[in-house]
Amino acid sequence: MQSKHNNKVRRIIDICMTVLLLFLMAYQVTGEVLHEWIGMVMTVLVIAHQILNRKWYSAVFKGKYNPYRIMTTAVNILLLLSFAMTALSGMSMSAHAVPFLYGMAPVSLVRKMHLAMSHWSFVLMGLHIGLHIPVMTAKMKIEDKTRTAIGVLFCCLAGIGLFLFLRNGWFDYMLFRVAFAFLDYEKAGVLVFFENLLMLVFWVFIGDQGVVFCRKTTRNNISGDGGHL
Repeated sequence: MQSKHNNKVRRIIDICMTVLLLFLMAYQVTGEVLHEWIGMVMTVLVIAHQILNRKWYSAVFKGKYNPYRIMTTAVNILLLLSFAMTALSGMSMSAHAVPFLYGMAPVSLVRKMHLAMSHWSFVLMGLHIGLHIPVMTAKMKIEDKTRTAIGVLFCCLAGIGLFLFLRNGWFDYMLFRVAFAFLDYEKAGVLVFFENLLMLVFWVFIGDQGVVFCRKTTRNNISGDGGHL
């Protein structure tokens, strides 16, 4: 009973973190002050999520690893590290939420670190969600035609998301090539959120297809949600 309750709470926290992530990636809409406070809320949710998921960590070095478990474990750990580095670098530049931490590391260094790690967090969060879609939808009764239509729509949205991701130069941010994000402050806020959502959908799609690949590789159906973080 307790396990089911924790799973439900984790799902709620996952949804909240996803929404907050979209807001955090829309800096030109939220502004500096709100961006910092949303970041602090996000940090608290990440910590709460890890506490609820402490049993997952205790099982990391136990049992056998198939391709699916290897992939989910890698994504989960990398996501946690990217969240941590994003939070620490952000606090080092904070002028509003935690100004007493400003300058705990060279600003010139943490600015580029924050930019890169926030975009890595975005990508890894999308992969994380995608890895769990097959498990979450496995018990849903969907007709083959409807499933096919959803799959085609999912693929089309992912394609648009990839185009936007490349057009906006997010790989340059992730690879530490630039120190500042090039944001369009004239773009409507709704459009900013929608484009970010489409880019997230692309990485969700990649995560989902990763599970499909693992299933074909192992020829075993994935049961349970052992890779959840």
